[in-house]
Amino acid sequence: MKIAIVGAGIVGVTTAWELASEGHEVTVLEQRGAAAEEASFAPAGLVPPAYIAAWGTPGLHRGGSSRWWGTNAPIRLGSFPGTQALGWMWRWQRAGQPERWTATHAQLARLASYSHQRLLAFIADTQIEFDRSPGHVVLMRTEKEQRRLQPGLQRLRDAGIAGRDISADEARRLEPALSPDTPLAGAIHLPDDEACNSRQFALILKNEAQRSGVQFEFGRRVLSCEAGRPATLRIEGEATARSYDAIVLCAGAACGLLLRALGLQLPLAPVYGYSVSAQVREPLNAPRGAVTDERHQVVITRMGQRVRVAGGAEFGGTNQTHRAATLRQLYQVLQDWFPGAAQFSAGVQEWKGARPCLPDDLPALGAAAPGIWLNLGHGGNGWALSIGSARGLADLVAGREPEIDLGGLSPQRFASR
Repeated sequence: MKIAIVGAGIVGVTTAWELASEGHEVTVLEQRGAAAEEASFAPAGLVPPAYIAAWGTPGLHRGGSSRWWGTNAPIRLGSFPGTQALGWMWRWQRAGQPERWTATHAQLARLASYSHQRLLAFIADTQIEFDRSPGHVVLMRTEKEQRRLQPGLQRLRDAGIAGRDISADEARRLEPALSPDTPLAGAIHLPDDEACNSRQFALILKNEAQRSGVQFEFGRRVLSCEAGRPATLRIEGEATARSYDAIVLCAGAACGLLLRALGLQLPLAPVYGYSVSAQVREPLNAPRGAVTDERHQVVITRMGQRVRVAGGAEFGGTNQTHRAATLRQLYQVLQDWFPGAAQFSAGVQEWKGARPCLPDDLPALGAAAPGIWLNLGHGGNGWALSIGSARGLADLVAGREPEIDLGGLSPQRFASR
């Protein structure tokens, strides 16, 4: 089949690779000048099958008003959102009700575990090398936080997933650079989680895909697409529409206009996340793996010779305006746990990126219309879910039963709501 993929983030690149491995003729269209320039550019990089299995989507926990308005709230409102954004948040709150979240949570955990298994198999097969840090420690400052996470830890035990409650002393043995001056009641160790450089992986995989025959066209803005056999799309600056046997939309929030033109009202919204990356000043003062501050929902990861601290979930606002309070919090959490780890005199990268989210925190994966397929809306879990989602999408396009149950991910699940 002749297939076009719109979007060259981590989801688009992995989808291109999987479809090319099936023998399809694949072209990837990206409006930016390179792969992984938007949501995949500088996230925390956490590949957290165990963390998702225990607690769900990092950084997007439901909660009371303190989660929105407190000085250190992990969830914030940007400029006052409009009616559409408020409607999205209402649906998001409803999706967090226990009876709904249980099923959603189980689906997320299955997809995250499957995706991680695919990633490990791919690394073993190709022997590619990129920045990775094994292990994940969730730090709890108080006994109250410890008690709050016990149900999640029990879910891990019930599922047979590696994860254990450890003392503060043991946490400091796993991460010797943890500051002794910051209160630490205990931690949870998730040895199968890891932190990986998603952009670095995306660029490596892009090169591998090109060697397999995938064509990447950068600086291409898709104006519209039309369902059919064949399906067509129009590109800015081109007088004639292009025809394909299938078009796969992987560009996240940028696909909103394309979907509306197709008559699909998918409630896709950008939720902004932040990160700060800096060179390691002293390796002995830096983290070995991934560390999560449970109170502030901030993740600190080691990316080769850099340390990255990431967090925040901001509704509304724009990509150009950075919230100073969120950035200050990232610097403060890094200072709390790893003082002296980073070199801030030069080369510091402050990043804010839009993570396309659907109200139920699950991606939209599958056929949307004749010739039109979707693989988008992964939110803050794009990297963690990308490889499994790409394999599932390739199976669906081929008319095969996917290896993993994709029930509940169909784009049509919002049609009657």
